[in-house]
Amino acid sequence: MPEIEAALRDAGGEFETRPTLGPRDATRLVREALAEGAGGIAVIGGDGTFSEAADGFFTESGDLIETDAWLGPIPMGTGGDFSRTLGIRGDPVGAAARLLSREPRAIDCGYIRFVDHDGRPAARAFLNIASFGVAGLVDKLVNEGPKWMGGTSAFLLGTARALGRYRPQLVRVTVDDTEPVEEAITNIAVANGRYFGGGMHVAPEAKIDDGLLDVVTIGEASLTTQAMSFRRMYDGKIRQASHVAYRHGKRVVAEPADPNEHVLLDIDGEAPGRLPATFELRPGALRLRA
Repeated sequence: MPEIEAALRDAGGEFETRPTLGPRDATRLVREALAEGAGGIAVIGGDGTFSEAADGFFTESGDLIETDAWLGPIPMGTGGDFSRTLGIRGDPVGAAARLLSREPRAIDCGYIRFVDHDGRPAARAFLNIASFGVAGLVDKLVNEGPKWMGGTSAFLLGTARALGRYRPQLVRVTVDDTEPVEEAITNIAVANGRYFGGGMHVAPEAKIDDGLLDVVTIGEASLTTQAMSFRRMYDGKIRQASHVAYRHGKRVVAEPADPNEHVLLDIDGEAPGRLPATFELRPGALRLRA
């Protein structure tokens, strides 16, 4: 922190540092700062903290707070997947030093309404990728496990463990105004950014400013086939796998075929709930500085 703060001051920044006190606290801090007239929010953390901060630009009812303030990620977390899309991962001091020299630009943001683990309605913004299926179990295993091995290794181990116990789940998915599709899935990613799971290049065509969500369905396949597709996932060649389908849209509605089955969600590396869920894109909603 001292090195990051020094880099911001050397770049001419005037700021106040506010630490988070626990899960979801970044959302509260951002809303308070915006209400006080902050011109920008620099966020030091990982994908989950960035996501919480983005949610702070929206009211609790999901309305965008009218502000010219920018959001500036300074990456220091486990997965670092949104930072990979931005090309700033691995150097928080360097990111802080560059931050104020960059002009803010409009980017898209996702917004998801879902059911939490207690069955209550919930909603939040997401910056990078929200998905459902095995990824929710991966998040649970990674967040419960040790982080000393680094983000990529932690997610790789968590994914291997999750695939060993996960069984494909039957879901019903509607993209925009198309007919609903019922299918057995390993995972479906609804992507604004390109990476998830500590470096898996799941949505290689995704852009954070194109006004579209990339919907990547990884269908039912044998454990051997899933394991073999790992290489393609990391190489950005996931579309070459026969059990993968790629679509684009602005609104995705997903529900379990069996209402009693729990299909877990992954939202920017966190596992806050389950289906049914509605994913919507908010084009140009945020001003990013990075």
